[in-house]
Amino acid sequence: MLSHSDIWLAIDRLAQAHGLSPSGLARQSGLDPTTFNKSKRVTREGKLHWPSTESVAKVLASTGNRLGEFVCYLSDAESTGPTQRIPMIGYAQARAGGFFDDVGYPVGSDWNEIFFPEIGDPNAFALKISGDSMAPLYRDGDTIVVSPAGDIQKGDRVVVKTCQGEIMAKQLQRRTAHKVELQSLNSGHAICNIDLEDVAWLARVIWASQ
Repeated sequence: MLSHSDIWLAIDRLAQAHGLSPSGLARQSGLDPTTFNKSKRVTREGKLHWPSTESVAKVLASTGNRLGEFVCYLSDAESTGPTQRIPMIGYAQARAGGFFDDVGYPVGSDWNEIFFPEIGDPNAFALKISGDSMAPLYRDGDTIVVSPAGDIQKGDRVVVKTCQGEIMAKQLQRRTAHKVELQSLNSGHAICNIDLEDVAWLARVIWASQ
């Protein structure tokens, strides 16, 4: 069950992720700058004041975040404990190159950030989906969190980078000493067989906002 403090913490974290104060986030969202002030979270009578669904909707619209991403900032009963900052970039931008090292770790400073429950992988990253190349599983606007340290098994959904620089999301069907067999998420595409020597790195998708 979500608590009053969970919701307000999520708003604070969302503001921080976009380099804003709570007042700056409110202003950017077309709200009164004091809407998210700490003094507004409890009335003078000591009653808890909750942010309205309208104000949360305006915040998501102004930041370009989806509701599933907002949930990442919550510290409810299912996600209590430490969190970590995870670098995030648009899927199309990531394909342009320069954002990963040779083993698939995020590099550079042109990433945004999201908060996510601690997963024990300091090199985890997030991709924000654009287009329908990952449909129907991952839709335009969804966010996926990827762990290079994650153990990969048959049937896992993975992000693959080829030595030619292409980045794609697939489902691992089989891996041998020489090849990987990958099922496209878009059912309109055939199974893809890639020589291992042509795979720069493979990393497991551990979460998706949907």
